[in-house]
Amino acid sequence: MSTISESATPQPAGPRAPDLREPPGWRRAKNQIMTTLMWVAFVVVLAPLGFVLYTVISRGAKAISWQFLTSPTIPPAVLPLGVGGMGPAVIGTLIITGFAALIAIPLGLLGAIYINEYGGRGILGKVIAFMSDVMTGVPSIVMGLFIYTIWVLQFGYSGMAGSFALACLMLPIVIRSSYEMLRLVPDSLREGSYALGASKARVTLTVVLPAAVGGIVSGALLAIARAAGETAPLIFTILTVEATNTNLFSGANTALSEQIFTNASSPYVGAEARAWGAALTLIAIAFILMIVARIVTSRFARYPQ
Repeated sequence: MSTISESATPQPAGPRAPDLREPPGWRRAKNQIMTTLMWVAFVVVLAPLGFVLYTVISRGAKAISWQFLTSPTIPPAVLPLGVGGMGPAVIGTLIITGFAALIAIPLGLLGAIYINEYGGRGILGKVIAFMSDVMTGVPSIVMGLFIYTIWVLQFGYSGMAGSFALACLMLPIVIRSSYEMLRLVPDSLREGSYALGASKARVTLTVVLPAAVGGIVSGALLAIARAAGETAPLIFTILTVEATNTNLFSGANTALSEQIFTNASSPYVGAEARAWGAALTLIAIAFILMIVARIVTSRFARYPQ
């Protein structure tokens, strides 16, 4: 019996392995720590934006009125606040930026579709992707000088020249953002459509694009917002006038960004107030466009054709 009991006794087995288990409650503590850090980062990022919005609204709301939005612009040193407005600049911004969007968004979307769906591994696809990356970092003033050299010197100042310059700035943003959104569409959706006999073009139009339309619209809005706030390209392409010019193809024009720059650079109090009002108007236009685009996007995403 003693022999059996001795053999049944467990023998110590070398050095004991370290206990890698987490201490009790450590997972919950880590979750709380990371959640706290996330909220701190959110507040840090949101605080400058909130300060900018508060400053623009508090200073620009004093100048905003129907007369301000519709009256002709005036030189910064002529009259104090209460006379003159940004009517020509509002119209010029909408016309110039809208035409630039009509140029850049379709071309950028087609370029992104070609890179992701058709020729991403080919030479042309790689060239398009590389050039879009390069153009993203090109300063806006360079685009203005480029259009000034090849267009303004030949045909004169016009809103179209400004649209060309803004379209050059918008195009790489639309391409890269649309490309990234198309990449997020699961391949299973494409494969299921191909299995049903759909062509590549039909799959792209009816399956891929509706699935990525939210991100594509967000990228397009980002491009429009950047273009609407650019000043340097417009200085070289549309000049600055005080009267309304609805002819996009001929004659000098004006825009809100130019009026902001001109009035903010002036030492006169009335001019500075008009600059804040123009800045608030520009933000309001971008906000309205965002709301409209979101409504349209949600409808297309909910009822894809």
